[in-house]
Amino acid sequence: MRILTLIHEYPPVGGGGGRVAQDICRGLVKRGHAVQVLTAHWGDLPEKEDQDGVLIYRLRSLRRLPYKAGLVAMLGFVLASFWVGLRQVHRWKPDVIHVHFAVPAGAAAWLLSRLAGVPYVLTAHLGDVPGGVPEKTSGWFKWLYPFTPPIWKNAAQVTAVSDFTRGLALAHYPVKIQVIPNGVNVDELDPGVIQVNTPPSIVFAGRFVAQKNPLQVVHTLAKLKDLPWKCVMLGDGVLRHDLEAEIAAQGLQERFELPGWVEPGQVIARYAKSDILLLPSLSEGFPVVGVQAMGMGLALVLSQIGGCVDLVISGENGFLVDLQEAGGFEKALRALLSDRSLLLKCRLASRRMAPRFNLEQVITAYEASLLSASQTARGNRGGVRL
Repeated sequence: MRILTLIHEYPPVGGGGGRVAQDICRGLVKRGHAVQVLTAHWGDLPEKEDQDGVLIYRLRSLRRLPYKAGLVAMLGFVLASFWVGLRQVHRWKPDVIHVHFAVPAGAAAWLLSRLAGVPYVLTAHLGDVPGGVPEKTSGWFKWLYPFTPPIWKNAAQVTAVSDFTRGLALAHYPVKIQVIPNGVNVDELDPGVIQVNTPPSIVFAGRFVAQKNPLQVVHTLAKLKDLPWKCVMLGDGVLRHDLEAEIAAQGLQERFELPGWVEPGQVIARYAKSDILLLPSLSEGFPVVGVQAMGMGLALVLSQIGGCVDLVISGENGFLVDLQEAGGFEKALRALLSDRSLLLKCRLASRRMAPRFNLEQVITAYEASLLSASQTARGNRGGVRL
């Protein structure tokens, strides 16, 4: 097949959704498919690049930050990806479009499909679903919502990264939705000999925005000053200044490290030096950082929300924390930090459980979905490029 992928953020730009798209694209190329990606340009990144056989076009779309795309940047991407996509549809002739996020890229996919007749498969990640990320979907997103039903209705197939995301989407869009969870290549993630660091190392990875609840990390660890630990918070965002101020107010400057926005490979390198992933998010579809942390053998302390519940068996490979439980994160971390044998047991269990989310199975599911959409559009007349 020839597959045109549309996504407004692709590594090193953006968060987990982009890393999911990257894994899928690379996996499909390894299986003999041709893949092109239309994504947003940022900084001094090349406008055209071949990464492991995936041809990436980075489009000028008014994006200013690697970790965030505002309304103007999203609208800019819709326009840019539509015009460049129209050119690629006529010149390259893709069999199918794979679009990640109904908003914003879904709008461009819908337009291309209407004008050129190329079917598209839509993958929802949560931030594109009403109510998924309140800071976004309760703001400007509500003004766009009336225009989104055709994007979902006219997709050849719709997938979601978790049962939670699927359920939330079905409350607004009555379409058939298949769940394909995010995956990890366990063979490529090598934690080496798993043992507990001295002192234990805690890692947070994500945007410094309200959804990810990064200030909870500082508030929790401030109550655990009596125990040995260090913490690295990977990411950047509008709450960085607040984080730095709170760390200073708690006198924890020597225990925290904030290296800023890092590329996916650097995240994995940090995991190799860590023991616990702490993710106190207020909403999550299916956190890629959580699956990667499992593969690297980290104990997980996650909010009991969304797709996080699929990653943790409390007491076995970490703990799920009810956001309504006062002191819940403190209790979970105290248990792990005060008992090195329990922490080691949870780390080993995570590594053992990671193959449940085998990346090859994920790619197989997407391959089948894309092929089915393409064949249906061609009336099963054998015109699909394999």
